[in-house]
Amino acid sequence: MATKIDSVSARDKLKVRREPYWHRIAKGVFLGYRKMISGPGGTWIFRVLDESTRKQKYHSLGDFSELSDNIRFDAAQKAAREWAVHLDAGGSNGVLTVEQACKAYVTKLRDAKMDGAVKDAEGRFRRWVYSDIRLSNTPVMKLTPAVLNDWRNKLVRTPTIPQDKNKKSTNIRADSSINREMAVLKAALNLALEDGHVTSDSAWKNKLKPIKDADKRRECYLDLNQRKALIANAPADLAAFLTALSLMPLRPGAVAALTVGHFDKRLGVLTVGKDKHGKDRKIGLPKSTTAFFAEQSKGKLPAAPLLPRAGGKFWDKDSWKGPFKDAAKAAKLPTDAVTYSLRHSTITDLIVLHRLDLLTVARLAGTSLAMIEKHYGHLLQDQAAEGLGKLALG
Repeated sequence: MATKIDSVSARDKLKVRREPYWHRIAKGVFLGYRKMISGPGGTWIFRVLDESTRKQKYHSLGDFSELSDNIRFDAAQKAAREWAVHLDAGGSNGVLTVEQACKAYVTKLRDAKMDGAVKDAEGRFRRWVYSDIRLSNTPVMKLTPAVLNDWRNKLVRTPTIPQDKNKKSTNIRADSSINREMAVLKAALNLALEDGHVTSDSAWKNKLKPIKDADKRRECYLDLNQRKALIANAPADLAAFLTALSLMPLRPGAVAALTVGHFDKRLGVLTVGKDKHGKDRKIGLPKSTTAFFAEQSKGKLPAAPLLPRAGGKFWDKDSWKGPFKDAAKAAKLPTDAVTYSLRHSTITDLIVLHRLDLLTVARLAGTSLAMIEKHYGHLLQDQAAEGLGKLALG
């Protein structure tokens, strides 16, 4: 005879024992309640008969302690039904934590040889997921909107990393940065869903929704004279780095990672080996740019940085931020000028001054045509008007 477990009073009267008290949900599907201590409180178990093997499958649903005692049965029954549907559709019965889901996503990127994406994802997971014990240890199947909402709020509240490690930063993190952190976690959770470790994406569908209008146009444009002034006020090692950024529409990180071996002086070709999407691409250089890189590569081994810091080390965002700000201030540039402004400025010039088509600009910049159109398509309005003007009949 089945024991009642659907009310608080009935569960309180149960004797303590390891074997769960079972409640039948459907044919071969049961919800169990395990009482290990006297009084209120216990854990819920899901049990289903595998028709192919005629063996029972079990899955712990947890104690639902975050809910009022009087609604725990309904919540447990709902979770059990979801598991039944999940397994019937071929889902996995194994328990996958959020941390394991993230590591599985990194493995997928690595198998696809997306080295740049692997490094980016590993860094974001290490900073924001693995360090959050509550989130990282939560089974994906038990992930709730509340857990993700707390994690998202933590992202928003955490200030940027200060340039001076001895000072406390109060700078608010950009919406675009928060979106990138959420996007990589969402990708990992979507893979877990795809691989059958969870029944739906309801926990993260809305909580990891990107902030609207976060990727606004890069408004800080530096004209040629401003770029020259910036370079003139920078120390020699930074000046070479900024010159390279002024000659090509590349991301600062991609330029910083260039080695001497990436530059072929004989052919005048630069191979960009580390970029946002991790794919190598070769760029043919004009004579003036070839001469610049040839000068930078003199007397250096192939593995050495093509544009090193003083002392021979590679540049990174932490090492160029301070010197850039000093040079920008000395050059009297706008206060919102950053290293990335040089990339924005070169792309703008290629489109407006040199009238290069957007597809070619996208290939040089190492981004998609859609992104170029989104951020720079408005620059073509004057060109379009000029073209239409040439169609006048009289």
